Amino acid sequence: MLELLPMQVDAGSVATSINYVWVLTVTFLIFFMHAGFAMLEAGQVRSKNVANQLTKNMLTWSVGVIMFFLVGATVEAVIAGVTTGGNYSLFAIFSPESTLGWVDWLFGAVFAMTAATIVSGAVAGRMKLRAYVTYTIFLAGVIYPVVTGLTWAGGALDAFGFHDFAGGMIVHGMGGIAGLTAAAIVGPRLDRFNDDGSANVIPGHSITFAVLGTLILCFGWYGFNVGTAAAPIAGDATALADFGYVGRVALTTTLGMAAGALGAAGVATLKTGKVDTLYVANGMLAGLVGITSNTDIITWWAALVIGGLAGAQLPIVFELVEKYLKIDDVCAVFPVHGSAGVLGALLVGIPIFTVPGAGVSLVNQVVFVAVIAGWTILATALVFGVLKAMGQIRVSREHELDGLDVSEHGVDTYPEFGRPDTATDGGVPSGRLKTDGGVDEEEVN
Repeated sequence: MLELLPMQVDAGSVATSINYVWVLTVTFLIFFMHAGFAMLEAGQVRSKNVANQLTKNMLTWSVGVIMFFLVGATVEAVIAGVTTGGNYSLFAIFSPESTLGWVDWLFGAVFAMTAATIVSGAVAGRMKLRAYVTYTIFLAGVIYPVVTGLTWAGGALDAFGFHDFAGGMIVHGMGGIAGLTAAAIVGPRLDRFNDDGSANVIPGHSITFAVLGTLILCFGWYGFNVGTAAAPIAGDATALADFGYVGRVALTTTLGMAAGALGAAGVATLKTGKVDTLYVANGMLAGLVGITSNTDIITWWAALVIGGLAGAQLPIVFELVEKYLKIDDVCAVFPVHGSAGVLGALLVGIPIFTVPGAGVSLVNQVVFVAVIAGWTILATALVFGVLKAMGQIRVSREHELDGLDVSEHGVDTYPEFGRPDTATDGGVPSGRLKTDGGVDEEEVN
């Protein structure tokens, strides 16, 4: 058989190949965000719970992606079809003819797993691993696919008319709201709140890890936003894609990220007189979340405003959650992902922020946010409520004091911290070193 000469290759096939190579590239970039989440969360928890956070991040992907394939893809199709009166195929994802579609599925899967892994940071330090994995099964198989079935897959909210370009509400807002709901049900860590309702600060063990994780996530976010915008070759294979459009997404993503850091730093400085490093880091992420819904249709200056507001609300909302709701959201997932996602989804409905002709309705955006938030709260509360009623949601007091690394995994991430006779610098401590690296004051001479 003669090999095809370049001039004999179908132009449409060439375009499809190039575009799908791009889709796979940005998919792998988004997958790498799991390294960022792992480092960010590990840095914000106590040293005795680091291995637990790392394990949860790995299991989120491993368990979740299988459930999203076996169940979630079909649930998504069913919801889209039922809510619009259209047709759908059960388990079409398993068809041998779906191999090209599996690339699209994988692109959707990394978004789904991002929503799932957000929850782990909110419930760090006191939830049983089995409870978290159980919720991941339901989130990947049902809860998140219902959301995408109503929206990106062409369901009722899509027909109603909404705008969420790359998941500011569908992925991040949903994950942040789920995390807050889960944290409320499981309850706060020991000693997080005093009897009078005042809050104690329980610092994470490594700002270095947290900042490294933040920067990895920022890098991966270009896959989220720019990856969604770009298809190198136009559909008819006669022209390149509109890279002016791609340029808008790249610029507004960058400006939103930077403005979020400044917004959080500014408010933190006003409140405490100090530039809090974690607020700056989480502000970058909140700024990114705030513009993810709208990055394709907002003006450059709107990216600064929306990103800045998303960052600025972070310290305020975190304080509300801590001091008034008395919810222990360890990694601030609600102010970073939840409220910032809601803010961005609503502000895109205000015409002054968008390019001429965008035509996004504020009323539609309010309905969109309310439906997703309501479903997420209801479904999350149901799963964790049942687990709590069964006594399967929280580790024992003794296990929490020992740390989840030892009690849930049988490992000690930093073994030198736990030795009673040797300090981390090789000297002899004046008191017994605790598993979080601190010193038991009662045993200090």
